[in-house]
Amino acid sequence: MLSLMSNRQTNFPKRQVILYTRPGCHLCDEAKQQMHAAACKDEYTLQEIDIESDGELLGRYQYDIPVITVDGVEAFRHRLTSEMFRESLRNRAGACPPSRP
Repeated sequence: MLSLMSNRQTNFPKRQVILYTRPGCHLCDEAKQQMHAAACKDEYTLQEIDIESDGELLGRYQYDIPVITVDGVEAFRHRLTSEMFRESLRNRAGACPPSRP
């Protein structure tokens, strides 16, 4: 069953995840740890963007980082858990049906 599920998930394109961050952001570091703990690295590509590199991004996100988008849609702001991140990736991909007891 596990191998079938893994094969099923690989039929979907990888999610495009962007982490808006800045140097010294401890919440951003925590977000990256939670993303890693989600154990679904093969399901997405990650791009980190330093908001200090762009005046518009700095103005938009200065007090709100981290901001995480999935396929161009804001999915998280400030905090997330590994479970929330994994669920967001899979719900958007349609890869996993809801859990059953």
